[in-house]
Amino acid sequence: MSDLEIRRYRWSDLDSVWALHQICLAQVGLAPGDGVWYDDDFPRINEIYLADRGEFLVGEVAGRVVAMGGIRRVDDETAEMCRLRVHPEFQRRRYGARMVSTLEIRALELGYLRLRGDTTLNQSAAIELYRKYGWHEVRREVRGGCVVIYGEKELIEAMSVSPT
Repeated sequence: MSDLEIRRYRWSDLDSVWALHQICLAQVGLAPGDGVWYDDDFPRINEIYLADRGEFLVGEVAGRVVAMGGIRRVDDETAEMCRLRVHPEFQRRRYGARMVSTLEIRALELGYLRLRGDTTLNQSAAIELYRKYGWHEVRREVRGGCVVIYGEKELIEAMSVSPT
């Protein structure tokens, strides 16, 4: 049984999620503000995610934030999954998979039909995780010297063919 507890973000989590974001970007050779990733949403998580038909979750182990992820509204039918991070010390424990699954369920509860997201080519674990959950690549572009992969998933189709 997993010791990861997933819960909704609280304002008091801001320093922890910001630090987790920086650690995880550094792990793959990226940095906030490098032209690939934006970071202006962190001080406005309540406004951008929670108050606009979205969600932002953190995963804790023994009271320490070690995982996070959000969904934010794109339009009435589509949300973007973003900020999916797992601290390097806690990777390979299926925490990322639990966050993706929980966020997909929450997106359905919020009435979304599809999810979109992106990652970089050098984040092979994220690419594999998205593929495992039925996401498909829709395009690539070079931004800030990195290849960014954009993907999406139709939630209704996925739920109708998912094993029970």
